This record gives sequence, structure tokens and C-alpha cells, in this order.
Amino acid sequence: MDKLTKEQRRKNMQAVKSKGSKIEIMLAKEMWKKGLRYRKNDRSVIGKPDFTFRKYKIAVFCDSEFWHGKDWDKKKIEHKTNIKFWHQKIERNIQRDIEVNDELLKNGWQVIRLWGKDIEKDLVNCLIKIEDKIDEAKGKNNT
Repeated sequence: MDKLTKEQRRKNMQAVKSKGSKIEIMLAKEMWKKGLRYRKNDRSVIGKPDFTFRKYKIAVFCDSEFWHGKDWDKKKIEHKTNIKFWHQKIERNIQRDIEVNDELLKNGWQVIRLWGKDIEKDLVNCLIKIEDKIDEAKGKNNT
């Protein structure tokens, strides 16, 4: 049983952004400052990554801990209401992330998945991960 009414739940769910979230904007601004040029939410790439570097076939996803199930085995016991719904939803998201990663890797893409809290608290390291992948890809392109 849900604590919220159907209308309250609907309103909450409508407020969840699929693109243009705080963590995406933070990362985008810093990448732009560093001179990294990307495409946002590229629909032509499987999984519609938050950022793509098409030249280097790098896909970057900014995943929120709740929706993408960080530490899911520990966190799933925290759900107190509508348990079946939330467990199915989040477990399907986790499975979809795995499927998207596999498909991208099979097609020669590099995948970077960053947790929202890591972006908020350690943006520098997140940028380093992206820059390292780009440098690695540049090295492969030159040989």
C-alpha cells in the first residue's frame, strides 16, 4: 500500500527528470570548461546516454542511486510501502543498465557510469575518468 494518494504519487513521478538533472548540468558545465565537446541524450546511441563522444565511441551515463539501485542488496530492505512495485521497477532498471552496457560494448563503445553522489561530491575524479577514457581512445585512434 502506498502512503501517497494516486494524485500525489503521479505528481511526484512527473517531477522526476529524465534529462537535465542537477548532476547532468554540473558535469556538463565542467566538461565544457575543460574543452570537452559532447552530444547530450543522443537518441541514435543505444540506451540514450546522457553524454556521448561519438568520435571516440564513449558513452557517459549519470545514474541516480535510487533509480539505478546502488547497493541494491542493502537498500531494497528500506522500502516500506508498495514494495513489490518498487523492487520490480528498480531491478528492471538495473537489468536494463546491464543490457545497455553489453550492447554498447559489443558495438565498440566505451561505457562510463557515474553515480550522482560521486558527481556532486567528487566532480574532479569523475572528469578524470572521462578524460582518461578519451585519452585512451585518442591513443587507439593514432595507432
